[in-house]
Amino acid sequence: MNRTLQTLAILTVLGAGPALAQTTVTGTPAPDAKSSATSGGQEAVTRPNTDRPDAAKPGTAHAATGAKLEEGANSFTEAQTHHRLTEAGYKDVKGLTKDDKGIWRADAMLNGKPVKVGIDFKGNVAAQ
Repeated sequence: MNRTLQTLAILTVLGAGPALAQTTVTGTPAPDAKSSATSGGQEAVTRPNTDRPDAAKPGTAHAATGAKLEEGANSFTEAQTHHRLTEAGYKDVKGLTKDDKGIWRADAMLNGKPVKVGIDFKGNVAAQ
């Protein structure tokens, strides 16, 4: 076998052949997601918010006044929700209840002022 064929045979065995594209599904597309055929890319996927709030800076800890919280099946427990609000800098959280749209709501204090606060199924926190 000549040297070129040997090299080609070794490269093939080592996986240096042509690259094949792989597709990985990473969740359930949002109900209004466009397919990749019409959008030109991957299907839109709603992902949970994994950011950690900074209690030292409650104004920047997902506590934007008037932010729109997303409706959806919320799996946070009352204790998890209370903890998340505390991490975001809210104090004296009272009346924590989950509404019919899956948004946890409560009265709390932020920077010494009373606020109504909500947390959605992604973990986004917003003063209302």
